[in-house]
Amino acid sequence: MNIPTKKLNNGFEIPVLGFGTWFMGGSFERETNYDENNDIEAIKKTIAMGGSRFDTAEMYAQGYSEEILGKALKDYNRSKLFVTSKVSSANLGYDDVIAACKKSLARLQMSYLDLYLIHAPNPDILIEETMRAFDYLKNRGLIKNIGVCNFNVERLKEAQSKTKNKIVLNQVHYNLLFREPALKGVVDYCQNNDIFIEAWRPIQQGSLAKKGIDIIDKLCDKYSKAPSQIALNWLISQKNIVTITKASNLKHLEENLGSVGWNMGEEDINFLLNDYPIQLDRSNAVQLK
Repeated sequence: MNIPTKKLNNGFEIPVLGFGTWFMGGSFERETNYDENNDIEAIKKTIAMGGSRFDTAEMYAQGYSEEILGKALKDYNRSKLFVTSKVSSANLGYDDVIAACKKSLARLQMSYLDLYLIHAPNPDILIEETMRAFDYLKNRGLIKNIGVCNFNVERLKEAQSKTKNKIVLNQVHYNLLFREPALKGVVDYCQNNDIFIEAWRPIQQGSLAKKGIDIIDKLCDKYSKAPSQIALNWLISQKNIVTITKASNLKHLEENLGSVGWNMGEEDINFLLNDYPIQLDRSNAVQLK
């Protein structure tokens, strides 16, 4: 299947559904004696079923996730793939950003990234220093586009004011349960300023993939979809919102892919926006800063 794309006014285009690599190779540290073959096979199955966008970070398993992704993708046509990585908040100094990007590219066995993100803000490092390094990387073709993660509106405005290039995306924790980006105005700001919101943990580690909530069950019947597909499509049916998920087995991969290719009605989007019974005002993982 072909995963639909969304496009900003400046021409930046991205598939609405991407696939993450968090916990491939370990969590924050590289796991010893890790069997990477299952992950490589899962990535290849994702491509065989129509996936092309992959998200990783230097922080994931101390760079091992990037290595695994690079091994899985090395025999595919690079121009058909969309690859994102992220620089850690500790490496946001000018020279550190450039060095980190080059190391990520080496681990990925690639010559460029489609999108490079600041993984989290660091108030101890001047944002102009970070953005100047991002401009350097883009000018030299090592990255095609720049973005951020977990930025509130004020930080997003400040970062944009310090770069010659457009910030195209803000990756945040946003789903039916966790509404901090909407409550703090980040969703509205990005929608009104030609910036993508990329929602991570869209089905909240599986908790939104279960039946038992009346309004979700009714929408499952209406659209003949599973709860996880309702949760994912609720996001990607909204203006300037895309998402990433992870599928480690074929069943979950097929289910996730079933969330695209159709659009939830606006009345149902608004119904879930306003009336979903559990709405939490801040992330349980990473707060906006």
